[in-house]
Amino acid sequence: MLRRLSVENYALIDSLSLELDPHLNIITGETGAGKSILLGALSLLLGAKNDGSAMKDSARSCRVEGVFDLGGLGLEAFFEANDLDYAPETTLTRIITPAGKSRAFVNDVPVQLQQLRELGERLVDIHSQHQNLVLSSEEFRTAALDTVAGNRELLAVYAAQYARMQALRRELATLREEAAAGRRDEEWLRYQTEELAAAKLQAGEQARIEQELAVLENADRIGEAFLTLRNALDADETGILTTLRNAENELTRLGAHYPAAGEYAARLHAVVEELKDIDRSVTADSERLDADPERLAKLAARLDLLLSLQQKHRAADEGELLALRDEYAARLAAIVHGDERIAQTEAALREAEAEVGATAAKLHEARAEAAPAFEKQILSTLVRLGMPDTVFRVALTPLETPGRTGSDGVEFLFSANRDRTPGPVERIASGGELSRVMLALKALLAERMQLPTILFDEIDTGVSGRIADAMGEIIARLSQTMQVVDITHLPQVASKGGAHFVVYKREGHTGIIRLSDDERIAEIAKMLSGSEVTKAAVAQARILLGR
Repeated sequence: MLRRLSVENYALIDSLSLELDPHLNIITGETGAGKSILLGALSLLLGAKNDGSAMKDSARSCRVEGVFDLGGLGLEAFFEANDLDYAPETTLTRIITPAGKSRAFVNDVPVQLQQLRELGERLVDIHSQHQNLVLSSEEFRTAALDTVAGNRELLAVYAAQYARMQALRRELATLREEAAAGRRDEEWLRYQTEELAAAKLQAGEQARIEQELAVLENADRIGEAFLTLRNALDADETGILTTLRNAENELTRLGAHYPAAGEYAARLHAVVEELKDIDRSVTADSERLDADPERLAKLAARLDLLLSLQQKHRAADEGELLALRDEYAARLAAIVHGDERIAQTEAALREAEAEVGATAAKLHEARAEAAPAFEKQILSTLVRLGMPDTVFRVALTPLETPGRTGSDGVEFLFSANRDRTPGPVERIASGGELSRVMLALKALLAERMQLPTILFDEIDTGVSGRIADAMGEIIARLSQTMQVVDITHLPQVASKGGAHFVVYKREGHTGIIRLSDDERIAEIAKMLSGSEVTKAAVAQARILLGR
């Protein structure tokens, strides 16, 4: 339940704070005092979008904060799923900065607006003056009947099955589109795949070919250079190796008389060995080196093929050609095996449709079974609200195809006179009748939804006298099991509250105060008689308050 609400810099509110009663809280005030502004601030706290007009002073942030008692609500799983620390007393905060940026917090931890909204939906049910219009929403009517029927778990099963069915339908449509496009591209893909497969591409092949071609194309020059080197190294009397060996031998002999000569001989020996190794390697390469015109032509033709394929397919190298070959092959395989995938998906879809149909039938049975009790409870409340001749029926009509909540269309048929044929309540009922029907629905649903707090914003519009008193009794009875906040203009309803707040406007600022017992008598007398409070009004106020 909502323990405390604080508002700063919102619309006409500079700053206010109110502590709420755990049962029935009445809010009254003159038209234009700012009751709807207070409702807007609470909506903002619960995750409503900022319409850009939140701040009273554009230089300061708007801040709305609510302290909630979560004990016994079973919200621990929600907190865990959203990575939040659970606390029995939890503070929700919404801030709108001067730049228009929205910030939301749960126990001082930043959260997304969607998380705040989901938590808010579990804490407070707001019935605004315009919510009577939801009776025209089939989604609302279906949800109301499902709440009474206890279809929550069955609806969860149905939602999962319906989502799978829709996903399979989308998949099947995509497969059929791809198959149709594939049939147009099949011959082209087959040709490209066969051409690239016939090329027998290898990763890194082009670099190897280019390297070997460079050798073959320069084989004569390379051979001449090798011959010159070998002659320079191996000539019998003038070769470098012979000359260096002779010098090494001479230095070795001198080493006994001149130690440095021995060091030079050793270093020279290493040079001689290196040159001998070069000579052996050049000799071996010379023997392997062969111009081989046939090999040269074969490699050149292979390189031309690779380059032409790269140009045709706009590929940078044979690696990209290999990737294209695999892509074309995969697309061709998908076309070839597309009919199999379509058949498999069609079979899965038939199975999913059967599951959806079976669960929809269970939902229909549960709704049909719950409808009489639903009608009876609504009618019972409407009789207490002065509508004894009312006809109220739940009509279930089959949909052509299953929808998100089953295969039923749900209508609430209504007539204020049992002699007249009932019609859709949203079209037949007057404003006052709609208010009473909505109160009956809210009273029925609130007990089963087990919301901790419900807020009525002038749900008593269009009623007065004895009916207003009965409406107040119903709202008071609701507050025995949950917290109720009721914005009202009826003294009969206002007198039922455990706590009575008055919203006022002074010097352009909206404020709110909690009334004492004597102040309540004066306020209700004012509601009864207008601006000029009479003794009779005061006496009537005392009667209403049981004083």
